[in-house]
Amino acid sequence: MDNKKLLPVIAVGVIGLILIIALSSSIFLTIRPGEAGVLFHKFGSGLDKETVYGQGFHVIAPWNEMYKYNIKEQTAEESMDVLDKSGLSISVDVTVRFHPLPAKIGYVHEKFGRGYITVLVVPEVRSVVRQVMGRYTAEEIYSTKRAEVEQTIVSETAETLGNENNNIQMRALLIRSINLPANIKNAIEMKLQQEQEALAYKFRLDKEKSEAERKRIAAEGEATANAIINSSLTTALLRMRGIEATTKLAESPNSKVIIIGSGKDGLPLILGGN
Repeated sequence: MDNKKLLPVIAVGVIGLILIIALSSSIFLTIRPGEAGVLFHKFGSGLDKETVYGQGFHVIAPWNEMYKYNIKEQTAEESMDVLDKSGLSISVDVTVRFHPLPAKIGYVHEKFGRGYITVLVVPEVRSVVRQVMGRYTAEEIYSTKRAEVEQTIVSETAETLGNENNNIQMRALLIRSINLPANIKNAIEMKLQQEQEALAYKFRLDKEKSEAERKRIAAEGEATANAIINSSLTTALLRMRGIEATTKLAESPNSKVIIIGSGKDGLPLILGGN
């Protein structure tokens, strides 16, 4: 074959290779574990919301664009001032755990974009925290109902973020710290201490009452038993029991028994013995 005829072919091949190398980052891409992607067809149907690309190697047209999202559980930390049920200002620090629904990444991207955490998650969490804490007193938030407050926030936030318009899975919310005015905090802690002391005193009092009741019942039982025994002790029974005891003593090889006449109440009189 004429070398002159090969030159155009070679030139085209070289140009094609250069283009492939130059566009390789747009053509060949890898989605890592914990990620998902949605494709935007620039000259076609636009964003393909229904097709989600999972982890692995993918080849796409260089004019299309793949948007990759982290679908692993993520955290966001927020500090905010809220008002309790009585209007007292409280500073709280919270941590929220969440992740986007993998199958709905296209919808998240279309509505909120890659900044969905700032645009959607954080504002919704802040709003629900303020609403829920506004139903409780500072004391309940600080101590007695803290777990209930957290769970209520999680439930209501999950309902909002997880609906078909938002497609975010709420995992948990933790109240890291609650900062109250010093005088309110001291008053709450003093009240809790007094309640604990009152409970301890009540426990000791109940214990002493139980012990007194036990002794009363035991004494009544003993008195009843003695009364039954006394009512059954007749003169004839006592004489018979005395004779039986004397007979046993007389039969003992270690005793010398002399019986003379009869003792008081008709019982034998025992003299002597070792």
